[in-house]
Amino acid sequence: MDERNPMPRHVAIIMDGNGRWAEMRGLPRHEGHLRGVESVRTTVRSAVRHGVRCLTLYAFSTENWGRPADEVEGLMELFCTCVAAETPELLRQGVRIRMIGDRSRFSEKVRRHLEQAERATEACDRLTLVLALDYSARSELVHAARTLARRTAAGAITPEAIDERTVAGALWTADIPDPDLIVRTSGEQRLSNFLLWQAAYAELWFPEVLWPDFGEEEFDRALAEYARRDRRFGRLK
Repeated sequence: MDERNPMPRHVAIIMDGNGRWAEMRGLPRHEGHLRGVESVRTTVRSAVRHGVRCLTLYAFSTENWGRPADEVEGLMELFCTCVAAETPELLRQGVRIRMIGDRSRFSEKVRRHLEQAERATEACDRLTLVLALDYSARSELVHAARTLARRTAAGAITPEAIDERTVAGALWTADIPDPDLIVRTSGEQRLSNFLLWQAAYAELWFPEVLWPDFGEEEFDRALAEYARRDRRFGRLK
């Protein structure tokens, strides 16, 4: 890793291309999601190996509710199965699970599995694995605005006291560092309502590889790409 640009603390990934991967092979879309789980496992191991402190995966966007009902149902079952099955291995690796997003639309079964995994891994401190589920950055900002409006109306803060720090503190990611690197697989070059506030100074990388084919080599390549970037944050040096 380039000494000028140390290892990113936080890598966030938009896992794109599961459906296309399956369709290209004449398989049901669900097979792409199943194969994508393997890439999640590999990426978590790679993040731990490299000493990344936080890994956020965009697993289910608010817009994904608009997909066919059978695909959404299959994804919900996959979440439950994977979270339960992977928790022992995550514990072994020292990985803490966190969820950001709106839990209210998930079934009681899905919420229970997620909460159990969060409780089971809450003492782990090697890597925080953030799952963005039913996540929308715009909804997150609306939620933050309402939170600050209520605090202002209650007299807890004044309008003049609201600054970038207080806004950040009202986000779902309040205790999570902003991403240093955001990766979107499949070659698409947009953020798709993902971490819009937090991405202000993130490096962006858009590899052509579809998510089910994203492995250790691709993760290493992402870190190498980050190391090549000259991060000045508006300064000359």
